[in-house]
Amino acid sequence: MTEPQNQESSPLVPRREQSEPLRIHSHVNSIYFGPNGLRAGWRLLVFFAVLSVSVLIVGLLRNLSPDRVPIGHIFEVFDPAHVMFGELVGFIGYLLASWVMALIEGRRIADYGLPARQTAWIRVCAGAAGGFAAISLLLVALRLTGTFHFGAIGLNGAAVWRYGIMWALAFLCVGLQEEFGARGYVLFTLTTGVGFWPAALLTSFLFGAVHLMNPGESVIGVTSAGMIGFFFCVLLRKTGDLWAPIGFHAAWDWGQTYFYGVPDSGLVAPGHLFGAEFAGPRWLTGGSAGPEASVFCLVLVVVLCVAVGVLFPDANYPNPAAIPDPRRPREVLPSAIPSS
Repeated sequence: MTEPQNQESSPLVPRREQSEPLRIHSHVNSIYFGPNGLRAGWRLLVFFAVLSVSVLIVGLLRNLSPDRVPIGHIFEVFDPAHVMFGELVGFIGYLLASWVMALIEGRRIADYGLPARQTAWIRVCAGAAGGFAAISLLLVALRLTGTFHFGAIGLNGAAVWRYGIMWALAFLCVGLQEEFGARGYVLFTLTTGVGFWPAALLTSFLFGAVHLMNPGESVIGVTSAGMIGFFFCVLLRKTGDLWAPIGFHAAWDWGQTYFYGVPDSGLVAPGHLFGAEFAGPRWLTGGSAGPEASVFCLVLVVVLCVAVGVLFPDANYPNPAAIPDPRRPREVLPSAIPSS
């Protein structure tokens, strides 16, 4: 008489006490980890937590600011010294948080768009030439419609150079802070999760929405700011780093604020060269928000995106070697980049 077969050892009977824990562990693991290591959403949560601490630490510098103006209200006193200090403090906060994340992830600041290279200043200057040319083209177009006049020169002597240099340094800090803040670690990390172009659209939308806080801003102005943010993403994709976008951003703002003396996102600065004058419908001139809120600016940004997109090849941003889990060998793995 044969003995009954032991069900525990039978291959036909599933061993639930082993399979179910493995399945649960795999499911939980997939929530936190993907093909590129810790998922982008969790890394962003860690980044913003680190950024909060970084801002608190760097925010202690507010006691050193001119007149001790709180960092969050720095643009309420719109002059070169306050803008330069406030934006530089903001940039240091982002840089410190990104450095901490680079240590945690095994990556480099260069992977987030700011490589230390000898050609950085050349790229900044090239971007600046494009930025000043672009804002000049926009204002010339408005002049041809008869709605804009350059006005008389309002500075003379040493004041021309003093304000010109001070505003140039201030807006270089603006370019550093806003470009690295909006299109540095955040854009890179989103790219590892959803792909570059979806990440570019999302960060550009948020970049435009932030401009709602500016006084005198309009719907067209906010839309234009978002589109300009997307253009900077295109420029980043084509040049491979943030140096050209930083230069373009700085010169665009310098041209508006100092050289031509027009409102910049609703802000009018002291110490501008020309005394610009507008006369015409708000949708054309931009009204109190400035030429960024003109429909002409929307057209210009579309032209810029198409021109840069067609004339320049992709520069392999982000670096495919930086996308996968850094604990793996750093080799070029294009397939690890999510399709966009």
